Amino acid sequence: MIKGFKEFILRGNVIDLAVAVVIGAAFTGIVNAIVAGLINPLIALIFQADSLSSLTWKVQTLTGSVTEFSWGLIIGALINFVAVAVVVYFVFVYPMNRLKERQEARKGIAQPEEEPLPTETELLVQIRDLLEKQSPAPKA
Repeated sequence: MIKGFKEFILRGNVIDLAVAVVIGAAFTGIVNAIVAGLINPLIALIFQADSLSSLTWKVQTLTGSVTEFSWGLIIGALINFVAVAVVVYFVFVYPMNRLKERQEARKGIAQPEEEPLPTETELLVQIRDLLEKQSPAPKA
């Protein structure tokens, strides 16, 4: 049992996952800072984001009390999600992809196009032709 646990821990996947979690947590701070310092002020130029929390839908229950559905909070969370996604893509993912493309172009590494695999029919025709070549000619 201890041997299996040791193999599990020393497997590369566990270490990679642990590093990814730690880096992801640190990366979250960077993304949140960009969103809070840049994206949110840009959104505030258009409208007040604070007013979203006051957007509610009030429904009177059967007992006479009032229940509030805060749909403004949902809209605010969606806007925040889209802002984070935009920052991650355009600030980190897109530039890194472009950098990789440029590095590969400098190295002259072109991805060779793989030839498509033959179809089942083509393979059967090849097998038939090989068998015909190998079999002796019939005597008449």
